[in-house]
Amino acid sequence: MICVPIVTDNLEDTIKDMAEASKVADIIELRLDYLKKPDLKLLLERRTKPVIVTNRPVREGGKFDGSEEERISLLKLAIQLQADYVDIEHDSIQHISRGTVLRAPTSKTKIIVSYHNFSETPDNLSEVYNKLSQSIADVIKIVTYANDITDNVKIYQLLHQSKKPTISFCMGEYGIISRILYKRFGSYLTFASLQRGKESAPGQISIHELLNIYHIGKQDGQTAIYGLIGNPVSHSISPIIHNTLFNEMGFNSIYVPFKVNNIGNFIREFRGLDVKGYSVTIPHKESIINHLDAIDPMAKKIGAVNTVVNSDGKLIGFNTDCEAAIKALHSVYKLSEVSKKDDHLKGKKVTLLGAGGAARAIAFGLKERGAHITIINRNYERAQLLARDVGCLCRKLDDPQEIETDILINATPVGMFPKVNETPIAKNKLKHNIVVFDTIYNPIETKLLQDAKAQGCKVVGGLPMFIQQAAAQFKLWTGRMPQIELIEKIAYEKLAMKQ
Repeated sequence: MICVPIVTDNLEDTIKDMAEASKVADIIELRLDYLKKPDLKLLLERRTKPVIVTNRPVREGGKFDGSEEERISLLKLAIQLQADYVDIEHDSIQHISRGTVLRAPTSKTKIIVSYHNFSETPDNLSEVYNKLSQSIADVIKIVTYANDITDNVKIYQLLHQSKKPTISFCMGEYGIISRILYKRFGSYLTFASLQRGKESAPGQISIHELLNIYHIGKQDGQTAIYGLIGNPVSHSISPIIHNTLFNEMGFNSIYVPFKVNNIGNFIREFRGLDVKGYSVTIPHKESIINHLDAIDPMAKKIGAVNTVVNSDGKLIGFNTDCEAAIKALHSVYKLSEVSKKDDHLKGKKVTLLGAGGAARAIAFGLKERGAHITIINRNYERAQLLARDVGCLCRKLDDPQEIETDILINATPVGMFPKVNETPIAKNKLKHNIVVFDTIYNPIETKLLQDAKAQGCKVVGGLPMFIQQAAAQFKLWTGRMPQIELIEKIAYEKLAMKQ
């Protein structure tokens, strides 16, 4: 079930938002602590969906700053008025249990006993659960704050051990996946805002995103999990691409963003969730290799992985960036197929900016096709290492000499959203007769590409490469090749909305 909290401060807007939320939500939460003058009787009479009545004090992350007696009296009234659910904090339940109205024979109200931790996800969640389960709770609610992606595993383990109906997830950016994967984790419900700007807690996403991007209505306990490993990940359009493909092609699968700090800890902890596949992006394409069970020969040669397949518990790394980048470059020459024979890249002078995972894949692809490569990178030692592995030249980023090249490729994050006004190369260094390829796809046209166009260069954006590598990933995971045209349509529509 999806619960939408109503966080308006006046009765008129509350009634309006209740009606709007009832069109899409399974349950409505009335946050009385947001209301200046709550008319609880009227609000409950207007409900068309089950309602949770909550009156959260400041100490538990709410807005009610009156006396405890006044706060509790409103919750008692909600029980008298037959609210569907009443949420009572774990440290206040004793006040309710002594009340004369509690659990009257005629009452249909279910009691949610809640615990919130706004600073961390502690290790003693089972102790918290056991304490709450000994109360009068019909539903237990344990909500914590995630300081790392691995905190979600603690919630997953808690839910799998719980015997009573339990609502549990992590707040904050690192906890978003526990909100999305609530059915897969086993939570009684999840919370989603009516729209952006109306969140009741950090990390809460909108019901529109849950329904239309993650197709959460189709999720169940058997849904296969896929996701993007990276940092940052919030800018990525991969979730909408892959979730649309899963939905269109009839797979019971979901794709979520994993914001990962320590790749080793993440891989180790998330093996227990049996994630079926990963996309891998900055900054983990190289470092993930040491934490996988096997590497495809091409990915091993490149020294970077952008795709992981879970084959019966064995994590295998692949690289789909290499061929995708070559296909994108060939589009400049209007070639329909990528062939190693009669390749238009043979003999071309290529200047490659960057020495990370994407740069490695592109460099090896170009080398195979006979290009003459020069690598430029801010960290010169990394440029030297890549040049040695590939067998090509390198130079320092601040080298004053002119860039004499046929093709310039940016494989760094410079210019990526949100820093869209940055560029790795000054405009005056771009000569009109070269091809400029930027691997960044968000924004669609980076400042580098804008400058290159103004100088009369041929340009290639990062979206064609992204589309090709995403299609190849999907095939590795599912065995079926998606329609490139469908991915193009989704990607261009999504990115156009962000511009």
